[in-house]
Parts: sequence; C-alpha cells; structure tokens
Amino acid sequence: METANKPAGSGQSADFDITGMTCAACSARIEKVLGRMPGISSVNVNLAMETAHVEYAPGDVTPDAIMEKVSSIGYKAELKQERKENGKREELIAHKRNKWILSGLLSLPLLWAMAGHFSFTSGLPVPELFMNPWFQLALATPVQFLIGWQFYTSAYKALKNGSANMDVLVVLGTSAAYFYSLYLSFESLGMSGMDHTVETYYETSALLITLILVGKWFEALAKGRSSDAIRSLMGLQAKTALVERDGQEITVPVEEVIPGDLVLVKPGTKIPVDGEVIEGLSAVDESMLTGESIPVEKKPGDAVIGATLNKNGVLRVKARKVGRDTALAQIIRVVEEAQGSKAPIQRIADVISGIFVPIVVGIALVTFAIWFIWGAPGQFAEALEKAIAVLVIACPCALGLATPTSIMAGSGRAAEFGILFKGGEHLEAAQAIKTVVLDKTGTVTLGKPVLTDIVTSTGITAHGKETAENRVLAVAAAAEKLSEHPLAEAIVAGAADRGLVLPQAGQFRNVPGRGIIAAVDGQQVLVGTRRMMDEQGLDIAPWEAVMTRLEREGKTAMLVAAEGAILGVVAVADTIKETSRAAVERLQAMGIEIVMITGDNRITAEAIAAQAGIRKVLAEVPPEGKAAEIRRLQSGGSKVAMVGDGINDAPALATADTGMAIGTGTDVAMEAADVTLMRGDLQSIPDAILMSRKTMKNIKQNLFWALAYNIIGIPIAALGFLAPWLAGAAMAFSSVSVVLNALRLQRVKL
Repeated sequence: METANKPAGSGQSADFDITGMTCAACSARIEKVLGRMPGISSVNVNLAMETAHVEYAPGDVTPDAIMEKVSSIGYKAELKQERKENGKREELIAHKRNKWILSGLLSLPLLWAMAGHFSFTSGLPVPELFMNPWFQLALATPVQFLIGWQFYTSAYKALKNGSANMDVLVVLGTSAAYFYSLYLSFESLGMSGMDHTVETYYETSALLITLILVGKWFEALAKGRSSDAIRSLMGLQAKTALVERDGQEITVPVEEVIPGDLVLVKPGTKIPVDGEVIEGLSAVDESMLTGESIPVEKKPGDAVIGATLNKNGVLRVKARKVGRDTALAQIIRVVEEAQGSKAPIQRIADVISGIFVPIVVGIALVTFAIWFIWGAPGQFAEALEKAIAVLVIACPCALGLATPTSIMAGSGRAAEFGILFKGGEHLEAAQAIKTVVLDKTGTVTLGKPVLTDIVTSTGITAHGKETAENRVLAVAAAAEKLSEHPLAEAIVAGAADRGLVLPQAGQFRNVPGRGIIAAVDGQQVLVGTRRMMDEQGLDIAPWEAVMTRLEREGKTAMLVAAEGAILGVVAVADTIKETSRAAVERLQAMGIEIVMITGDNRITAEAIAAQAGIRKVLAEVPPEGKAAEIRRLQSGGSKVAMVGDGINDAPALATADTGMAIGTGTDVAMEAADVTLMRGDLQSIPDAILMSRKTMKNIKQNLFWALAYNIIGIPIAALGFLAPWLAGAAMAFSSVSVVLNALRLQRVKL
C-alpha cells in the first residue's frame, strides 16, 4: 500500500511499517510516545500487522520526525510503500525458522542431559560429555548471546525508555539461569577439576529461548495466513494491459496505463483498469465485484471495472481510473485499513498490558523470596527456578495478539464475500444491531423500474399519428431526461422503446421528495407526486382513483402537468430483488426488526414491503427526513443500521449506528457508510452481522484464554509445579493457540 498522506479532518495521516515489537507492551509504548508529540492527534499501532496509522497536523510534525521518534525508543518505522510481492514476509518467516532450528540443534544435547536427571528416564544413555558443565556452557553461550541477542537489545531499549515489555521478562529469566549456571561451573573448579559434573541450568535458558523462537515462527506463519484475503484480492488484478499508442498495440505493465489510454481487451482476459467501453460488444463476468454469476452485457458507453473478466467479445476501453483509483484498489485499501484498525474491545488488553510486566516482575521477586526463606530455606537454585518459571509463563504475547488477529481474520473473510468493514470499530458495532432500516429503490428492489402505464386526460391534443399517450409520455420523458433518478430513467427508456422524438428541455430543477420541474418547448412541465401538484395549486381530485389503483398494484404513479393543468399519469414498477424476501426472513430469525423507508407514497411502499415480507414501513419520507427517522428509532435505545445506495441516503447512513452501502450504488453513499456490501444482495446484511458476531465471540475467547493462561499459570509456577522449560513451552503455545483460534474465522460459511 502506498504511503497514505490523505486528509483526515484538518490534518493528514500516514501509515508506517513497524519492526521490533514483541508484545502488547511494545505497541502500547509506541502509541503513548507518539501520542505525546505536538501535532499528532491519533495513533493506532497494530501488533499483529506490525503497522502504525498516525493522524497529524503537517505544520507541526512530519513523517520523518515520527520515524525518528520511533527509532529513539528502540523500534524501526518506515513509511508503507506500494504493496509488492509477499517476498519480504516470506524472507522474515524463513529467518525466524532458521534461528529456531539453529537454537534447537545447540539445545538438543542440553535437553538430552536434562532428561538424564529424571528417575523415569534413568535407562536413557547420556554421553558423559553432555553432562560436562563446560561443554554445556559452550552450547548455551551462542544461544544466549548470539541467537538471543535480540531479546537483550529490545529489553535494554524498553527499560531505557521507562517501559517494560516481554523481552524484559525473557532476559531476566534466561540470564538468571545462565549466570547462575556459570557461577556453579566456576565453583566446580575448586572441587575436583574441570570435568566434575554439577547440576547446572544451562538447558533452562537455552530451551526457553528456543521455545520462544519457535512460538514467534508459528506466529509469523499464522499472521501470514491471516493476510490471505489481501493476497487473494491482489491476485485478481491483471498484470499487463494491451494499449493502443501511436497506432500500435503494445503490452505494458498495468502500472504504466494512464487515464485516457485506449485498452484492447480480448476474450478470456481480465479488464486491466476501470474505464468506459468505446467500441465492441461482450459479456463481462463481474462476479468478483458483485457476486452475481451471470455475465453482464457491455456495449459502447457502459462502464467496466478492472479485474473483471471479458468473456466472448473484443472491447476497446478508454481508461478512466488506474492504479490506486480503481475499484479493486479501493477495496484492497478498505480491507487493509480495517485489518490495521483497533476495535474498542482491545482497550481491555491495552490497559492490562501497560501494567502487566512490572506486576509480573514483582510476583517473581516475591516468589523467590518465599521459596528461599520458607519453601526451600537456603536453596538458592530452587527458589531461582520458581521465579524464572513465573517470569517466563507470564509473557503477555497472547494478550497483545488476541484482538488484532481476530480483526484481521474476520474482516478478511468478510471481504472474500464482498462485505467491506471500514474499521475494527465497525466490525465490533455490527454485532449489536437490533433494527435494520432498508431504503426501497435499489436496495429492496432492483432499482431498475420499467414503464408500465400511461393514463391521459381526454383533453390532450395529439398531432398526426401521435397518440394522446405518446404526447404525455414525450413531455414527461423530455423533462425527466435531465434527471438521474431510476424512475426518470424508466420513463425515458419507455419513450425510447416507442421510438418517440423528445422535444428540447431546459431549466431543470429537482424538488427532493416531490418530483422535477423543467421547461419543455417553452412550457413549464411538472412530473411528480400529489403533494407537488397540490403545492402548485393544481386539482388532483380527478386523478385520485387512478393513482390509488396503480399504487395498490405496487406501481409508482407520477402526475404529469403542463400549462397549469394535469395532463395524465405515468406509472413505473420496480420488482424486488430475488433474495430480498429470504434476507428479510433471515434477519427476522436473528431477532432483528426490519423497517423499509422510502420517499414513495404509502400505498406503493406497503405493496412492495408486503412482497419482501417487511411489516413496518416509513413512507413519503423526504431525503432530509431519513436521518431524522433514524434518530427517532435510536431514541428508543435500539442500535440501528441503515442500508441504502443513493446520494439521498448518505445523511441517514452517516447518522445510523452502522451505515451499510450497497456497493452497486453511488460513491457518495459508499463514502458515508461504515460497511460496503459489494454484492448488492440483501443476503449480505445478515452475513455482515453474523460475521461481526462470530468475530466478537472469537475475540472474547482469545482474551479469556490469554488471561486464563496467566491467571492459572502464574500461581502454578509460583507454587513450584512448573519447570521453567515447561513454562516457556506453555507461553509459546498460548500465543500460537490464540492466533490459530483467530484463523478459524477464515473458515466461516456465509
């Protein structure tokens, strides 16, 4: 992802890759330090993704200053660059693997020697060399100070900056075991020579480091899997484009296509950019974007989306959006931002991790003192062993990974089904939704109404072969041609189907929630609702019966007036989407109340609602009134989701607790929403809520187990029932188990 310096209120924001973090205390420390810098308004550090999102005032602070500050506290920050191949992560995983393998090979003889001390392994042959303290020292030293040097540097930097992280616990535990063993080794010289075998604890320090490194390797593997959604989305992109330049067709990398280029798309190839068809006819598979398996016919003038598949014809496409501006790039960006964001529930882990390490060090010191004084009086080695076990098992890795890994996996899985959460807070909020408000046109219905009826007045004057119906339709279509409303498009399409030549129109004015006014052939023409005609002083009584009949049939009827008189009625019908009723039934089964909201009249609205199985209807609501209706529903204590697709839905989407935009709608609606439903299918709504519920359940499971490991493990270690190497294994397993539990979200069926 390219460096993101984009408007964020009055400032800008930047995204950084952070290296050197080992636990939640590290991410909390970076947030705290950066948050104190002048000009920085918001900091979000994600441990699982190893990223930071910073919002700042450009005049007060720069990205370079932010990176320097991160460096000064012992970590490294780099501005995120355009996402390339995943080689860097694979390189990191290979490095972690090689480190633990080398550490394991050096630790294996120490483990063998340790096994010889147990009564139940007394029959195991142990080479005498393995029992020699100097041989053990030679093996343990490179593990402690070469392979394990990363823990020392990280612990030093943390302590230098007044904080304590996981590495402080690791260094305290392993160093105590190593240096006490070193002391015992030198003490053995005064006994009976260098070859005297004494009971040292080199294996404790070496095995702890090995096990921690194994845990880190597993974490890296699992976190790599949690980014599968991003990689699969990126894999949809075309790699090259066939571009016409200087009269020649040349193949160029897709990154080199510029807006305005003419791109030739052959059958069976992916469309490389977002653009407009200039020439050709073909069917395009847009399932990756909309979820619809049926290809969409494309002709000159139609828009096409990058990464969709051209099926059977040759298309010449004029590039409109390239690179980061394409629909797919924006989807990837939304998913990345969601995966890198922090859900409110994470503050529990942040508060705990901020005070956790000092408390654990205190518990370890108390444990040592109790054992040395009372538990095993004077037995320094035994007391030290118990304290080391406490230090090691309490490492807060799992606590720091509990929330972000679930957010990554949950939002990534949702994206695979065309559900884009803009952030972790929205993923968390969706699970609390109790009321879903659905816009009618384009949301419950297909949004592609067709002309069905024309009813005229007997006083219409028609000329030549022109009928009275055609005269009314021509006047209405001429006025509506200047509108982008789906109902207007249906009237204009109906006129085109009849082969009507439309008169010139101008002075167009949209009256929100009422209709339109335009000048047609010098006459003022009105097309709209009863309320509009009534406000203009026109008599609607003669038309009431016609309007009511059409509306009861589920049609939207509009009055057409000119020269101060109503000429007739045009009616259009919009059918509900095939999945609308099933989606409504699913939501109701989940205990969610469904409300349909529309500016259409009540009779038509209730007819459509009945077809979809919706019991509650808010009809004749003007665009500016939709947000007020949302607030009224919220005032009853219900968490409300608004689902819409039009510009007039944007205020309501922003007002709702969770705004869901149908992805087949307008950019404005998608920008105002918290969740984008790319498929345009209402089944995505229960899917989104279900994904939110499962993700939150997963997070709570992770937090429970992360805390349970410590609540249960620390007392067990303090009481002496856990050897340090077993404590290290349990600590490593706790982190891995939390990540693996989060990855279960990638198998959720929607």
